[in-house]
Amino acid sequence: MASWLPETLFEIVGQGPAPSKDYYQLLVTRSQASVIFRWWKISLRSEYRSTKPGEAKDTHEEFLENSHLQVQIALIFGARILDYVFSLCEGKFDFLERLSDSLLLNIISYLDLEDIARLSQTSRRFAKLCMSDELWEKIVQSCCDSITPDMRALAEEMGWRQMFFTNKLQLQRQIRKRRQRQGSQRSSNP
Repeated sequence: MASWLPETLFEIVGQGPAPSKDYYQLLVTRSQASVIFRWWKISLRSEYRSTKPGEAKDTHEEFLENSHLQVQIALIFGARILDYVFSLCEGKFDFLERLSDSLLLNIISYLDLEDIARLSQTSRRFAKLCMSDELWEKIVQSCCDSITPDMRALAEEMGWRQMFFTNKLQLQRQIRKRRQRQGSQRSSNP
């Protein structure tokens, strides 16, 4: 399984907490089994102008024991990032999180509606995927025998998720209104 992992397991860059203007990079690699923490001092003060960028490099095992580096990472990137890096260094990989959005959407489209609702509550990424028009278009297509051009146009206006949860009678009424609007626009534009 580890061979499926890319060389760079995790990378994040960011600016330090205010009032700092310093930039930081955190990199966790697989083959070198290292945690690399880099920083660039940004200051108008003359004593810091000649400061060169810095780097701290630990193996995964060394990082797990390096409380000073752990505190710095928690201050700059937050406790959640520190926990995630800890998991990576301990060999706990989240393979599901590494799948592409298109592959996850394909998997999610086979779930029951209740499971999609539960999955959407697990993370921001899954919430975004579970609300996406691309997912709901797949779900609508799997439920309908065919999708007419009028239905597709209406779905693009109102969103595929909204279309899925709208009853058939209301959809027919909205399609009729849409056709009437288009007919009146055509007649007004010679």
